[in-house]
Order: sequence, then C-alpha cells, then structure tokens
Amino acid sequence: MKKTAVGLFENPGSVDEIVRDLEASGFPRNEVRVLSEPREMAGSGAMSTPHTDFEVGLIRDLTALGVIEADAEAYVQGVRRGAVMVFATSSGEKANAATEIMNRHGAVEIEEISGTRPKLPNADASQATPAHDISVQTGRFRSPGSGARLFVW
Repeated sequence: MKKTAVGLFENPGSVDEIVRDLEASGFPRNEVRVLSEPREMAGSGAMSTPHTDFEVGLIRDLTALGVIEADAEAYVQGVRRGAVMVFATSSGEKANAATEIMNRHGAVEIEEISGTRPKLPNADASQATPAHDISVQTGRFRSPGSGARLFVW
C-alpha cells in the first residue's frame, strides 16, 4: 500500500534542504516531488484561465490522493500565496519518516490556513478531553502536533 507524506512550506528557500534530507533518509529522487505555482502559465486559447486550471487540477489531484476538499483548497491557497508543497511517496515506514523530516523543517498546519480547527472563545484546548481520536481520518493520518500529513492510497 502506497503512502504519501505531504507538507506545505512557506519558505521556498528551505525546499532544497528538505529534499536533501529526504534523499539522505533513503528516498530516491523519483519518489520526492516539489510543487509550486508556475510563474508563467501558457494559455490554451482565448478563453483559457491557466491559474484557475492549475488550481482546479491541483484540488482534483489532492482529493484523489485522499485530501478532503477543504484541506485541498487550503493547500491551493497556500501555494497561491507563494508556499511550496513537498510530496514523498513510499510503500513502507519511509513515508512516516518523511512526515517527521517535513515537520522538523516547519511544515505548515493546514488548519491555520483553512480555519477547520474550531476556535472557541475562553476555551483552553490543552485542558479539553477529546471526544474521539482525531489522528486518523479516512485515507489520511496526522503526525501529532505537526503540519505534514500522511495519505494512504
């Protein structure tokens, strides 16, 4: 079963170091992908909307991977603002290690972008007892206290 670690990084300059660390941990270069919004996008005609086409395609690809639509839109929003996504795919524990590497490099918490984390006034989340385990959702696994996610497909 394939697993893909996905991380969003606000500092595009840090991506080369992340890729080097992933390769040093045993990932072949062809299992690591980097995605940023292309600077120039060629249109396919007079009615072409290349930026919209790119974003719709990215949302489609992410949801096919198991990302829920709200989070896929948050990833796109991050990329639109200049962030870079890193994907590392493997069929073993290497994918788990990839999330740890990405988190060490400051992968962004998607909830901070999408607002999917509830914000309650006068509530101390550290004192709350969860009603259920939120670490596992259909098709995705979160590393505790992290921004990188692991998707199983």
